[in-house]
Amino acid sequence: MSDYGQIRFRRLILIIMLVALVLFIKYKNGERRAYAGIPEPIQTEAEGQTKIYVDDYDVTIDYLYAYDIEALVIGTKKYSEWDIAGKLAPKDLGLAWGDVAAYNDVIDFHWRQSGRWLNWHVDSMEEISEVGGVADVNRQSSNNHVIAADTDVRSTIAKIRRGDHVHLKGYLISLKGVSSEGNTYTWVSSTSRTDSGAHACEVFYVTDARILD
Repeated sequence: MSDYGQIRFRRLILIIMLVALVLFIKYKNGERRAYAGIPEPIQTEAEGQTKIYVDDYDVTIDYLYAYDIEALVIGTKKYSEWDIAGKLAPKDLGLAWGDVAAYNDVIDFHWRQSGRWLNWHVDSMEEISEVGGVADVNRQSSNNHVIAADTDVRSTIAKIRRGDHVHLKGYLISLKGVSSEGNTYTWVSSTSRTDSGAHACEVFYVTDARILD
């Protein structure tokens, strides 16, 4: 092969590698998209509890409400499993429905997850008039600390990416863990769609998880 042919071949290989990298990143992180017609989550009274053992903690999970949500995934965030919170819920899901999900491709909410929070901002407040303003953006989106009820649910949650249309069922919960050394850990879910700020995230014990498309 001539020097010119070798240069062309190397360039071709480089292009293929770059395309493969872009496709891998897109697959891994998902993409921003919109989905119209997603209804409000369904929250109903519930009773009962379950117990699990995690990271030397006996954990009692009390069901506050049954929770059934169809949603557009606006973000996912993995957290280290070095502590009990990370072992219980290694992945947070940012979810949206209603007008926020429908306009997510037109309005860039700049969704960002960190420190177990979901934050957003827009370039102009006029943009969100389409979805009803700040209160309605907060009402139609949520950050969810997702605790899988079994290995099948955990496997499905691990596959969920930004842009997926999902259906999750389970319970909003409060939990208390007590370690063998007597240390305690508590986590309590928000049970309102209208709150924001600290303690506004859903602690969601998921018993059924499906990726619809």
